[in-house]
Amino acid sequence: MAKQKGIIKLEGTIGDITFSRTAAGYIAKGKPGVSAGRIATDQAFARARENMAEFGRAGKAAKLLRSAFRTVLQGNHDGYMHSRLVKQLVAVVKSDMTNDRGLRNVPDGNVRLLEGFDFNAAAQLGTSLAAPYVVNVNRAAGTLATSIASLVPKTEVTIPAGATHFRIISAGAAVDFAGETYVADQSYSAFLPWNDVPTGPVDLTVEVAQNSEHPIFLLLGIAFFQQVGGKYYVLNTRALSALSIVKVSNG
Repeated sequence: MAKQKGIIKLEGTIGDITFSRTAAGYIAKGKPGVSAGRIATDQAFARARENMAEFGRAGKAAKLLRSAFRTVLQGNHDGYMHSRLVKQLVAVVKSDMTNDRGLRNVPDGNVRLLEGFDFNAAAQLGTSLAAPYVVNVNRAAGTLATSIASLVPKTEVTIPAGATHFRIISAGAAVDFAGETYVADQSYSAFLPWNDVPTGPVDLTVEVAQNSEHPIFLLLGIAFFQQVGGKYYVLNTRALSALSIVKVSNG
């Protein structure tokens, strides 16, 4: 509740603000909102409760994926990554054709809707890394392989200012959304100089649980470094530092 100040005093309602005269003077107050108790019990808010429950499951799933890929996400994501990921997972939840509204979840949805998700919206993988790659998911062995036959850095890699070298990143995880657990791994190429000399084959393999019944995610990305005195320092910029979900294998 707030007191009105100024020469002109108002009475009535403008938008969600009600102006009135009381013994204490002229005041302004907002319209009361709906109580949490009413939302939790009133049949009129049944649809809202369903949406809230499903949004909550999407949020938990996003947090679990962030935890699974915490190591490779450093420097390779934007400030809105979590909200964008939750939005995509809400779409996964809504694709669940097994359960009723309000009970739909990620495991029963189409998790392949996450393929192509860029963790850094400002640096899409196809912009930073133009070289063709091949991926293979062997669920029985629990191995996820990414192969680049060869690439010419100055032709197929776009670098930010100050970078002298880069590394290709591969990461994978078998994720149990219901149990909120995961088995994850990551692999990195050598530090590759940004020049016009072909790199030769770049083969990266990560290992997750064998014969997993859960969805398996394979990520591919690129990070940039500056070589100083024989040491490599990661650039403190997210420009062009890409990381994307390139393959999803459902359990």
